[in-house]
Amino acid sequence: MAINNAAPPAGAVTASVPDLLTTLRTGKLTLRGLFRAGSNYTFLAEVALAERCIEAVYKPTQGEQPLWDFPAGTLAKREVAAYLVSRALGWDLVPPTVYRDGPHGPGSLQRFVEFDAERHYFHFTDAEKAACRRVAAFDYLINNADRKGGHVVRGNDGKMWLIDHGVCFHSEYKLRTVIWDFAGERYPDEVRSDLEALVTAVRNGGALVHSLCDLLSEDEIAALGWRAKHLALSGRLPQPGPQRNYPWPPL
Repeated sequence: MAINNAAPPAGAVTASVPDLLTTLRTGKLTLRGLFRAGSNYTFLAEVALAERCIEAVYKPTQGEQPLWDFPAGTLAKREVAAYLVSRALGWDLVPPTVYRDGPHGPGSLQRFVEFDAERHYFHFTDAEKAACRRVAAFDYLINNADRKGGHVVRGNDGKMWLIDHGVCFHSEYKLRTVIWDFAGERYPDEVRSDLEALVTAVRNGGALVHSLCDLLSEDEIAALGWRAKHLALSGRLPQPGPQRNYPWPPL
């Protein structure tokens, strides 16, 4: 079985984020298809709980291809960590994502976002691209090593969403992204406030850090805090680093 895109399942309903998370964590998970693109096994799934039925993207840990620079068996957990950081910032950029058991073992399960395959970063209008300043800040924070143009999409709900965060949060600098349009620019004051709140959350070791400890190493969490502090103090979006700064392929 294979898919390229899909329509929502019959009977799908709108739900709040807590309800979505509950459904993702505890609902009955049924595989509906295998995505063709990508080097890791990624499945379209249907998750049902009571009267609620949603589509989701299931990435089992055992389906991950080993990488020389990331610890084996950690990519699915990094998907979840990206969601938690997005939620902690209040930016709501990453669809609800959990780590749970499934038909092929534990892995990440993320609410599927239906979108037009042509509505990605490289096809955005100038106004849509302008909104990606926050994306540039987010990618620096999570040290995203693979921000392709096709990983920034405009959902059919009209909202911009970020997907595919399996190679993020390395403790060493690995930022590779197609979004350098705003390099060195100052970001809005509200972004600074959110960054400062994240710095405090990491420093105090509260609920966010408790959750991240199940997903990332201590060094990776400490590096997240350092990047948040650096970005908050600099007041500017990141500049390209000395190493390779673009992912390949770019889409």
